Amino acid sequence: MKPNLAPISKACPMIRGPILEINSLRKVFHIDGSSLTVLDGIDFSVDKGEMICILGRSGCGKSTLLKMLAGFLSPSSGEILLNGKPVADPGPDRCVVFQEDTLFPWLTVKENIAFGLKGRARNKKTFDEEVERFLSLVGLSEFRNYLPREISGGMKQRVALARVLILKPEVLLMDEPFASLDAQTRDEMQNFLLSLWENLSHTIIFVTHDVTEAVTLADRILVMNKDPGRIREEIRVDLPRPRKREKSDFLFFSRKLYEGLRE
Repeated sequence: MKPNLAPISKACPMIRGPILEINSLRKVFHIDGSSLTVLDGIDFSVDKGEMICILGRSGCGKSTLLKMLAGFLSPSSGEILLNGKPVADPGPDRCVVFQEDTLFPWLTVKENIAFGLKGRARNKKTFDEEVERFLSLVGLSEFRNYLPREISGGMKQRVALARVLILKPEVLLMDEPFASLDAQTRDEMQNFLLSLWENLSHTIIFVTHDVTEAVTLADRILVMNKDPGRIREEIRVDLPRPRKREKSDFLFFSRKLYEGLRE
């Protein structure tokens, strides 16, 4: 069953000003009496409704940065502000989708999606309607009673997306969520994410090491280098959507990014 989503328009969602600000962020790990600076001097902001890709080679600190934005790790110095308020801990205003689906294997698709709503005050009818809405949104209504082991990798990631989106986070953090999928499913999931973003207008920060994925998805790409991790370049991708990988402008952006990563 296909997701219940409208076609992707050529315009991105309306941007209404900064929602997230990262100022002079630094992260140092202390190991066996020595210190390792993983991130240093990270500065950027994210507008509401924007799709940002953080691109870099393995070991440049992309995932560490995402964990700090989520509140899983504390900065050594600097600050992270969400709507002008410091981020100190994890919270439902920032939800994470990981490379592994992290679904509960003993719960059905429907129960996994509903899990985050448990404990929130609402009547059963409203609860059930909300879960059914997100099942339909990700095209899994017919699979509501399946267990995770009975569905494909792409379907699992749809469930993982629905499980966090039903919480209505202000910022969606995605840590290479499609990296373990086969090429065709990965392309499908990228298009699915764009359609979902077009419909729900979430602010998304998407970590990837894949240049083509970054150009396909992003409004802006933050290119990181390593030792320590810093943002070396910011590239705005002013290409209309849907983006065609065989087009010259797409290839131009891709070449520019490949050259930057090799330096």
